[in-house]
Amino acid sequence: MNTPADVVGRVGSILRAVSAHEPNGATTSDVARSAGLPRPTGHRLLTSLHAQGLVDRDPASGRWLLGPELFFLGTTAAPRYDVTALAQPFVRRLAQVTGESAFFSARRGDETICLLREDGSFPIRSHVLSAGVRFPLGVASAGMVVLGHLSDREVDAYLAHTDLVPEFGPRHAAAEVRAHVARTREHGYAVNPGLVVEGSWGMGAAVFDGDGLPRWALSLTGVAHRFSGERRPELGSLLLREAHELGRVLATR
Repeated sequence: MNTPADVVGRVGSILRAVSAHEPNGATTSDVARSAGLPRPTGHRLLTSLHAQGLVDRDPASGRWLLGPELFFLGTTAAPRYDVTALAQPFVRRLAQVTGESAFFSARRGDETICLLREDGSFPIRSHVLSAGVRFPLGVASAGMVVLGHLSDREVDAYLAHTDLVPEFGPRHAAAEVRAHVARTREHGYAVNPGLVVEGSWGMGAAVFDGDGLPRWALSLTGVAHRFSGERRPELGSLLLREAHELGRVLATR
């Protein structure tokens, strides 16, 4: 893990670490470990952020949570960045038509962040992904499909400085990720065959901005037998169609 050397980088890492543990909160040790910082440094930064309202602390458990000031800042920034209202009908339609859990995620640097979740009618659901959860590019179907639609140069640069194996296992080694990139480019959509949680499958399609860049993704997750070889082409076509239409909508906002 690359530990940020500057204060701003460390604060960003702390906030992302707290976010990753929502809604239950994180211990100081959890946050420090996720941010790649010594525990005393993590505690000092958390205390300073708490004074500014950027993190909060549950008085009963002592766990850290995102603070109210982030809500107010986010509300101010929402008109410029929030596209969830436009994406919501597409996510809901995917869930209704397929019966699976459907998601809308956005690319942020080397990660994808889930912004929307809508559960379908099938009673057994995957809980790998929910609003606010982040995954690195190349992990889970949204991260796979975004990485798959980047240029070779961008893929090479990303894999040169990223090692997914320590956190996500050997099936996320660089050679395996490159194989997923190739399959994604061949089919147009990504398939995650239970790589994050065994038995929990996913599929994703990239949503492109007006410049043709993969800025978002629509995805589906569910139990393995719901993503059989016979059904995957049908789900893939549906995802591609909805992603294409959503891209057209977002390009005109």
